[in-house]
Amino acid sequence: MTAVVETLVADETLAAAPATENTDTETTASETVASDSAFAALGLHPLVLKALEAYEYTTPTPVQSAAIPHALEGRDILATAETGTGKTAAFMLPALTRTADLPRMGVAAPRVLVLAPTRELAKQVTDAARKYAKFMKRNIVDVVGGMPYRDQLRLLSRAVDVMVATPGRLLDHVSRNRIDLSTVEVLILDEADRMLDMGFLDDVETIAKCCPDSRQTLLFTATLDRRMAQLAGKLLRNPERVAVESTTTAANVEQRLHHADDMDHKRRLLMHFAGQEEVGKAIIFAATKRDADTLAEELAAAGHAAAALHGDMDQFKRNRTLQRLRSGQVRLLVATDVAARGIDVRDITHVINFDLPRSAEDYVHRIGRTGRAGASGVAISFAARPDRDALFRIERYTGTRLEIHTVPGLEPQRPINAGGGGRPAGRSGRPGGGNGGGYNKKPWTRNANGGEGKAGGGHPGGYQGRPAQGRPANRNDHVRNEHGHSERGRPDHGHARRDSHGGKPVARATKW
Repeated sequence: MTAVVETLVADETLAAAPATENTDTETTASETVASDSAFAALGLHPLVLKALEAYEYTTPTPVQSAAIPHALEGRDILATAETGTGKTAAFMLPALTRTADLPRMGVAAPRVLVLAPTRELAKQVTDAARKYAKFMKRNIVDVVGGMPYRDQLRLLSRAVDVMVATPGRLLDHVSRNRIDLSTVEVLILDEADRMLDMGFLDDVETIAKCCPDSRQTLLFTATLDRRMAQLAGKLLRNPERVAVESTTTAANVEQRLHHADDMDHKRRLLMHFAGQEEVGKAIIFAATKRDADTLAEELAAAGHAAAALHGDMDQFKRNRTLQRLRSGQVRLLVATDVAARGIDVRDITHVINFDLPRSAEDYVHRIGRTGRAGASGVAISFAARPDRDALFRIERYTGTRLEIHTVPGLEPQRPINAGGGGRPAGRSGRPGGGNGGGYNKKPWTRNANGGEGKAGGGHPGGYQGRPAQGRPANRNDHVRNEHGHSERGRPDHGHARRDSHGGKPVARATKW
């Protein structure tokens, strides 16, 4: 990356109703700002403006206002913007404008290529592009995995103007000479960070090499880490940097935390909330595809209209499941993170994290499925003791301490911060807490004699009756830890992690 020009914009409308901005959802008729006084000032094509007016999109969002003028100039763009900020229009409107007057190329030779990490997101981008090109004679197709090859070959038998694709299926067609990428004028990477997380780095770089060097590249990502910066350095030329400063989570989403003793306790909590009248439509997040299927079956057996959504389902089944959710035939959707990426259903009242996500960013994306279009929403998370680290990262990332709730009759017997000690939020929202069993309690600490002692005191010479030298008389001896469970008197150094404070290997917990 030779140079980066910074454009910082404040996204103060992230939690507001999209009645005054284009976030790829409906706007109300109460807007008083005419479309030709806002979007027209950005220099968009008249037919694009006509479509925006038809759909009552009136005021550009911050990321649109910052990105569209530079994109129309032909500049490469590196933009950090989260879901719900109107980023789809930020890259699609200028792409349609720049290619509006260009002649069509040959069969399956697109002018605009959009890469998306999941089929659902690709479908969402395709639908948005067709809305924006409502009055333009543009052929817009999606090429994604899970779709029958026969149907895709029929779509590719004609001239294509805009192609939205997932990397794997696109490379499959390119390798068989069914798609020609030498005509690409604009290459767009949507949610590039997710594509890297899913292992598409090599595919993305290969696809970029198949496109002309003279192309324009627009890269949109929710996060910008070292890997993303390296990818941007390879693909972008003197990019304009657009950064949307936004609140991490929407203010109209109430976040609740329920401590759980084990998986059975989580299931009982889930069944409780599934039967509550206040829960209209809900998305329940599970860690694995198998868990999603199992939970959906259990909910259905209990009389709830439930269905699963995950990556092992073909595209027809996934589309049908989402349509049933939108129509109300399905009330509870049990999904994995990958499958839920790009879901845009506006009347989701609750998001339930049966399993906490591995990354805090995924937590933000999850709870963003509710509280859309100005409505309020509720995000409920279940957390057991093994989830402490994940909960720790979420609270630090969001700068919010999740409020602990309990259900009468389903109270946890072993709450996460049992044993006393608070966890007041420190800087950056990270939970603090004393040494009485809270989040920051260290399993090991150094004593005055150089040995290891139990955190929180109790035995000056060692850990739970251990000799002062920090080594048990017999390495096979077992002792009882603070939770009453048996554990070795000595850590297993072959499978130990290092404590960040003292460098001492800490035994990996096998169970709580």
